[in-house]
Amino acid sequence: MSALLEVIELSKRYAVGAAHSGALQRLRARFSGQPPAPSLLHAVDDISFTIDAGESVGLVGESGCGKSTLVRLVTRLIDPSEGNIMFAGRSTAVIPARLFARMPQRALIQMVFQDPTDSLNPRYTAFDTIAEPLRLLLGMRERQALAREVATLAELVGLPPELLARFPHQLSGGQKARVGIARAIAVKPRLLVLDEPTSALDVSVQALILRLLADLKARLNMSYLFVSHDLNVVRLLCDRVIVMYLGKIVEAGPAAEIFSHPRHPYTQALVSAIPQIGAAVQRPRVRLEGEPLSPIDPAPTVCRFFGRCPRGEARCGETMPALRQVGPAHTAACHFAEGST
Repeated sequence: MSALLEVIELSKRYAVGAAHSGALQRLRARFSGQPPAPSLLHAVDDISFTIDAGESVGLVGESGCGKSTLVRLVTRLIDPSEGNIMFAGRSTAVIPARLFARMPQRALIQMVFQDPTDSLNPRYTAFDTIAEPLRLLLGMRERQALAREVATLAELVGLPPELLARFPHQLSGGQKARVGIARAIAVKPRLLVLDEPTSALDVSVQALILRLLADLKARLNMSYLFVSHDLNVVRLLCDRVIVMYLGKIVEAGPAAEIFSHPRHPYTQALVSAIPQIGAAVQRPRVRLEGEPLSPIDPAPTVCRFFGRCPRGEARCGETMPALRQVGPAHTAACHFAEGST
């Protein structure tokens, strides 16, 4: 397989103002007579990964780790501070986000949003919602052609045709999710980014939507970047898994390997929290103590997991561990990764 998406040393930093500057910066500013430099929040910090054609990659990590920022960078809703994004062999990072919506590549990268209610225009019927990208990105204007295409898409996602005339408040959560998926696949994207697409749905509806997504991936030969807090969902749908913590990738590898032999202590804690009902051998629960480090002006020589890691040693506070190979197509950023299972 060839790489459809290649993210290269990507970073996104936000200035948070002098009020958040450290005491040393303020002291230097006081004696120099110059205002302190604004502090920087490192939302995404030097991240690299690939997604192959037809591959499904899961992106996991706790709230605040940078998943949503990374998704907005990949879908070109915001501009990176540094790094590059290659999609289908062409750089998209060189195109400003405000202009990307008009580029042909826009149709090839689409997104299914977390909340199917908030992501739908309450003034649009289901038909108009699905037809909108056909009009804007494909230039389809003829009413009969639009009607045929929307009907085909509705059938593809299991949405009854009689619901196309309804507004979002007249649809159930599962029906609204199907409308959002139909809108995303309308322009035949090569990469579909799914940001917690089932988190706002009932458990029974979640299973139906996940089955639909798996079927669409196989039928339409799309690649998925699947963002989720639910590791069981990721294990079912994804070929590979990327684990993020405080803006960094701490582990990445084949899904089966990540879940059976996690190497980073943070990944081990996540996997140990998965319910193990009926398992012959119960994995011991890894509990994390302490508070996360601040993402504002993080020390480049300190492991981001330092202070919460159950295996942390002095060198973890002195040397940032590099992301290195610990198995076939399996990488981890931990000084102890080779001896972890």
